[in-house]
Amino acid sequence: MRAILLILILAVVILIVAIATGFLDINQVRGAKAPDIDASRNGVTATGGQAPAFDIETGSVAVGTKEANVPVPTLEVKRPTDNQAETVTNNAM
Repeated sequence: MRAILLILILAVVILIVAIATGFLDINQVRGAKAPDIDASRNGVTATGGQAPAFDIETGSVAVGTKEANVPVPTLEVKRPTDNQAETVTNNAM
């Protein structure tokens, strides 16, 4: 039960953030109308109502590639010369 409540709270927070940042725009284009209900001796009759309609616009995220020149450092390897000390290893047993 706690997990469901936590998921609902997170969904509401995400919805609020999406609307506040402009990523989600909701406009009501048609209002709701309740059905007409008539009660008489013959019973109860209901004539149709109207559901609301909404226009929802969402933001978009574009993902793509582009070419770029990135400077890469060069690596230069120099061989040891005669005057440099040789590597000493400790192979004593």
